[in-house]
Amino acid sequence: MKRILVATDFSPRSDRALRRATLLAKQLEATLSLVHVVDDDRPKRMVDSERESASMVLEKQARSLREVDGVDCIARVVLGRLADEIVKAAEESAADVLILGSHRHRALQDVFLGTTAERTIRVAGRPLVVANGVPAGFYRNILVAIDLSEWSAAGLRVIADVGLGKQALVSVVHVFDAPARNYLSLTSAGEQDLRDYLAGERARAAKELASFLRDAGFAPAHQVLKPNETNAAHVICTIAREVAADLIVVGTHGRTGIAKLLLGSVAQEVLHIAEQDVLAIPPRRNS
Repeated sequence: MKRILVATDFSPRSDRALRRATLLAKQLEATLSLVHVVDDDRPKRMVDSERESASMVLEKQARSLREVDGVDCIARVVLGRLADEIVKAAEESAADVLILGSHRHRALQDVFLGTTAERTIRVAGRPLVVANGVPAGFYRNILVAIDLSEWSAAGLRVIADVGLGKQALVSVVHVFDAPARNYLSLTSAGEQDLRDYLAGERARAAKELASFLRDAGFAPAHQVLKPNETNAAHVICTIAREVAADLIVVGTHGRTGIAKLLLGSVAQEVLHIAEQDVLAIPPRRNS
């Protein structure tokens, strides 16, 4: 991870993203690119005025990062639609990771269009950090959600490749399904039968997780196994609070089209409800 792109709209949310990007750039000895997108679907006079003022603010931020933080940094203002221009900037800068501020809920627009983070992940095909927490230093406790898929394996590879695990305690959580649990609860099966069933499912999940981690060549500091009693995203976020994680790593599945827009995934829900920073890992792009 040598090139980081952070998008800013100069809001407090973006300030957190910029600070996190700065910390990561210093930790990983990476270069930093700042981009601010001006919506050009307005009168030219308004667009030109905003571009001029934004350029002054952005260059001041970049100069401070270079002179005060010692980070190699460039900045530019672009015109267009937010998610589209972030993706273009990522391509042009060959960014290894994108960083955005936390999500701002906007009701129906979120339902039909998805958040900027979600749209960016779908198109950019690059790891993306959503900065939800207040950056107080390097990541210290990282929680990686494991569903035994290639996407969660990709998350482990990113953690290992960029060296985030060298200075942080890395835990993994596997939320396993127990499909007959509700059925047994509704039948005449006794409490002991239910406990025996869950113990068997847990043992199976533990074996599968151990095999997965062994194949991935990854040895976490802690492993957490939880049955999926409500939904996986809520379980993951609960565990993140319990282990005091400051970063949650989730893989994103490669759905496309209307199914991706209307059907929520675990990663999407984690992006919406997590209090901590979230690193979303998309499917590996075809070369």
